[in-house]
Amino acid sequence: MSEDHGETRVFTGAWIFEDRADAGRQLARAIEREDLKDPVVMALPRGGVPVGYEIAVHIGAPLEILIVRKIGAPGHLEFGLGALVDGEEPELVLNQQAIRLVRPPEGYIEAETERQRAEILRRRTLYFGDRAPTSPEARDVILVDDGIATGGTVRAAIKGLSRMGARRLVLAIPVAPKSELAALKSSVDRIVCLATPFAFRAVGLHYRDFEQTTDEEVIALMRKAHAT
Repeated sequence: MSEDHGETRVFTGAWIFEDRADAGRQLARAIEREDLKDPVVMALPRGGVPVGYEIAVHIGAPLEILIVRKIGAPGHLEFGLGALVDGEEPELVLNQQAIRLVRPPEGYIEAETERQRAEILRRRTLYFGDRAPTSPEARDVILVDDGIATGGTVRAAIKGLSRMGARRLVLAIPVAPKSELAALKSSVDRIVCLATPFAFRAVGLHYRDFEQTTDEEVIALMRKAHAT
């Protein structure tokens, strides 16, 4: 990575996005000012794909999916103990602080990791088919999601991409709490975020249309991206 770690460009204000495509177009206009070399847009499914598609089309970069599956705590699956990041060999990124707090039963993390590994394989087959995924190695990577709440998935994705050999990492997010951006700042080269609400509650509150993105929509957008 370059030496200018964590420079953040934040556009404040009362932002409301019409939908994920609108957020992507607004992000694209901010990202076009970045000095990117051989960029690839890596979107987190499912909600990050419509955002990433608009960015990829606008800057003329390939669009790829980075599948990340959370390793949830027993009985509280939304509380992440870590995450499994797809790659040539899916990579486990653990949150040791969360593990010490929860103290899951012996063998739980191993079993949950295998379950999520199977889900990654299912989604990889669904989204990619026979196509080989684009590698982030030695490229400027724009990591995209539709927003950040707790940051666990994005944090795992950043670690995974770094280990895969990304040359430079730009995190592009429509909306996120300032506290999470501050925590992620040292892990990336740039953060481009459009809105940092003072009293952040949920990503979906900043979209007029925040309907769940379906697998069918993801597949259709990826086909369009790779047909151009």
